[in-house]
Amino acid sequence: MRILVISNTIPYPPVSGGRVRTYNLLKRIARHHEVWLACHLHAPEEVEGVPHMEGICARVATGLLERRSPLAHLPGIARYLTMGWPPELKFLHVPALARTVATWCRETAFDVVQIEESRMALYNEVLPAHRAAARVLTFYDIAFDQSARIARVEGTRGARARARLHSAIMRWWEPRYSERFTRCVVVSDDDRQRLAAANPRLRIDVVSNGVDTAGYHPLGWERSEPALLFIGNMSYRPCIDAAVYLANSILPRIRRRVSATELWIVGDRPAPEVTALAGDGVHITGRVADIIPYYERCTVCMVPLRAGGGTRLKILEAMALGRPVVSTTLGCEGLDVVPGEHLLVADDADGLADAAIALLSDATRRDRVVERARRLVEQRYDWDAIAERMLQVYAEVVAAPVGPVVQAGIGSGQ
Repeated sequence: MRILVISNTIPYPPVSGGRVRTYNLLKRIARHHEVWLACHLHAPEEVEGVPHMEGICARVATGLLERRSPLAHLPGIARYLTMGWPPELKFLHVPALARTVATWCRETAFDVVQIEESRMALYNEVLPAHRAAARVLTFYDIAFDQSARIARVEGTRGARARARLHSAIMRWWEPRYSERFTRCVVVSDDDRQRLAAANPRLRIDVVSNGVDTAGYHPLGWERSEPALLFIGNMSYRPCIDAAVYLANSILPRIRRRVSATELWIVGDRPAPEVTALAGDGVHITGRVADIIPYYERCTVCMVPLRAGGGTRLKILEAMALGRPVVSTTLGCEGLDVVPGEHLLVADDADGLADAAIALLSDATRRDRVVERARRLVEQRYDWDAIAERMLQVYAEVVAAPVGPVVQAGIGSGQ
């Protein structure tokens, strides 16, 4: 089977949620089938990941997203509006990459074309209508729901209005445009229900996120100290909000009981609001080459998210590495976890602080949570089993007849 994957990010190095998922699945799928990859680069230095991916994939093509002023995008945005497409998606399109994808699809018979994220779905427009490849659209989250949640934590009135507008547009467009795909893939049953409620005609499968339980082993406590760890993309508004909330509202409550507690905030491209938190036992690292030393140093992993969507790979990672997790309900949404058994859950600053204090102070309880969480990820969230489920989806869509694809495209010059 020959599979083309179109992704918003280059999967290597796997430093964030979407990259972790794509990398781990592609690595395993490529053992069975021929995989081609077309992906965005968000910075020129990301091209350094190409040689690694060329060792996994038959072909790799990249396109650098241009950082131009909004005014420079106005003609393209106007064109998107006339086509009935969400204008925000214009910022996630590289014409040169679209031309490469179009050429590949004209010259090569793919069995499956898989587009990662609904925000990337318009690359579907350059796929030849006469080709019989099955088309798969992966949802890391449901964009219209995610944007509505982000609107609640945006820092300015203008940003909140923009997020609400994008949510409204995506609520109309996302479930309708998804009908152009043979199959939709979501990461949790919660997301399956949201998408199915928006469009019951869609064929939807759940292929959950996972963790490499063979590669990640439970860490000991020899190097740990009273410290909290929060990992995420620190330029992403829900993570920015969570980092500020953790440092300013939760950590002071914890220190009233465990005064020596430190906080490590680890993640790529920290926003100014995040870097301003540094000092007085709060450490902002930016992007790191190896996350394991930070897990070793810390006692509790915090996930105080109040917005966002999908499922948190970092929760699964912490569980595999033997670190207990304290999360909001939203933070662990979509995972098959039992609060109090696999992790502790609370939804206000007092509750999150009390949960962290309990784990910092009670080694027996901490070990019990760690043991149950590790067993859960071994049984339910190992990447090998999840890749097998993805392979099953490919087999099903290739076996099914592919109907005509409605094209409304404007070609590769979007």
